[in-house]
Amino acid sequence: MSMTNALNPIPSTRVVLFSRSADIGYIGEALRAACPVLDVVRWPDPACASAEVAIGWDAPPGIYQQLPALKLVHSIAAGVDNLIEGQDLQGVPLCRVVDPRLAEGMVQYVLWGVLHFHRQFDAAIRNQARQVWQRPVQTRAASCRVGLLGMGELGAAVARQLTALGYSVSGWSRTPKHLPGVKGFHAEEGLDAMLPETDILVCLLPLTPATQGILNGRLFDRLPEGACLIQCGRGRQLVESDLRAALESGRLRGALVDVFEREPLDEQSPLWTAPGVWVTPHMATMADTATVVEQVLGNIARLHARQPLLNQVDLARGY
Repeated sequence: MSMTNALNPIPSTRVVLFSRSADIGYIGEALRAACPVLDVVRWPDPACASAEVAIGWDAPPGIYQQLPALKLVHSIAAGVDNLIEGQDLQGVPLCRVVDPRLAEGMVQYVLWGVLHFHRQFDAAIRNQARQVWQRPVQTRAASCRVGLLGMGELGAAVARQLTALGYSVSGWSRTPKHLPGVKGFHAEEGLDAMLPETDILVCLLPLTPATQGILNGRLFDRLPEGACLIQCGRGRQLVESDLRAALESGRLRGALVDVFEREPLDEQSPLWTAPGVWVTPHMATMADTATVVEQVLGNIARLHARQPLLNQVDLARGY
């Protein structure tokens, strides 16, 4: 045995890797390198039936019912919605990865998006394509009102950075949150109050039944005319047809979209060419492979030692 989690060695354990939409073989290679006693197999290898641990992203339908020896499901990321929707974990614990550097990446992405719209780089890029020399109107950061949907670890980190740069920042969450320099809103009435005061709306929400489809025409209609959207939450939060309609009507000036209901984004999707839409390939932030491996192995060790698991998901809340 080559892996020890503080006090707990890991015995030989069969692990199954699965994903419908991503090649996560690199995770298996990293796990084997760090802990050779792990027997890593790929779904749907027949040996999966005896796997005690399942590690993956975007679970195939009914996969957990086909793993009778399963004792732990582990995400390779912070999000877990595509591991639980339509699935029955039958009491098996689910854990996610919490990487402090996820916040760093998200802050960088959102800052880029806010600057893109606040400094009107979108207008400058369109002008370049037409060979038009025209300076967009420039305004101070304090005059740009940024509204954040989601004030968890990522949202709080983004709020602190934007506030430090002088932006007017508001944040909406399910329950009240208090951050210095950030105007807080919560519950449905708080959302109604924040949206009309928002020039750039940033979605950082987890996907739950309450947030699915939240970025819809009704929400866009409550934003000021010419507002912008930065969507880096979860794909099924955005009603894509409503986004296109809001852009066509002028309700929204532009949208930076990083996550989609189906990924990779279909080549025929109208979002690729929709005026005012900037598509990025789910790149806002991601957990470092070494961190994923460390946390997965730590929880496998804890599982065998019958110790509390780290970053276990509350299935009722979905995060």
